Amino acid sequence: MALMYLTAGLLIFFGIHSIRVFADPWRSRTMARVGEGWFKGVYAVLSLAGFMLMMNGYGQVRPLGVVIWNPPEAMRYIAALLTLVAFILLAATYVPKNTIKTKVGHPMVLGTALWALAHLLVNGGLANMVLFGGFLLWAGVLFVAARARDRRNQTAYPPGTAGATLVTVGIGVGAWAAFAFWLHKSWVGVAPFAAIGLPG
Repeated sequence: MALMYLTAGLLIFFGIHSIRVFADPWRSRTMARVGEGWFKGVYAVLSLAGFMLMMNGYGQVRPLGVVIWNPPEAMRYIAALLTLVAFILLAATYVPKNTIKTKVGHPMVLGTALWALAHLLVNGGLANMVLFGGFLLWAGVLFVAARARDRRNQTAYPPGTAGATLVTVGIGVGAWAAFAFWLHKSWVGVAPFAAIGLPG
């Protein structure tokens, strides 16, 4: 039952967050018919419901201790690098006029995929495989679809500047370090680098 909650939560959460890419005409028609406020309200409620169902299921499945595979120690270093890139991509979503967003187009979605892949590499439990595997699959499909839509619509992102790109990288590296060495343990209860002798 817990696994069903986790899976259902993932499907609801991902489905809601995929509407704009896969059903944008329907989204526009529905918003025009019911009003933007109502549409966004229902969107928010369903997103929250999916997220809570997902986390509830994950919290119930994780203590069961079902292990799919045991990751080798070296995966921690690869995961650290992937999450670093993911944080830089996240920063690129918000910093204006950076070259990373110009080249990637959808840095948050790509960053989500790398974040999920990193966690899959170091977590072999069933709960983690379902949760992070779901995020990886969803983000990967969404990124490919979004880039295809950009090509169809001939979307051109504004050119970036070297200064904005340096700021983006700096913010991403700083946020990654803060989360990896301090916040991850206090928020999630796991110190990512403790097993390899680093603080955090």
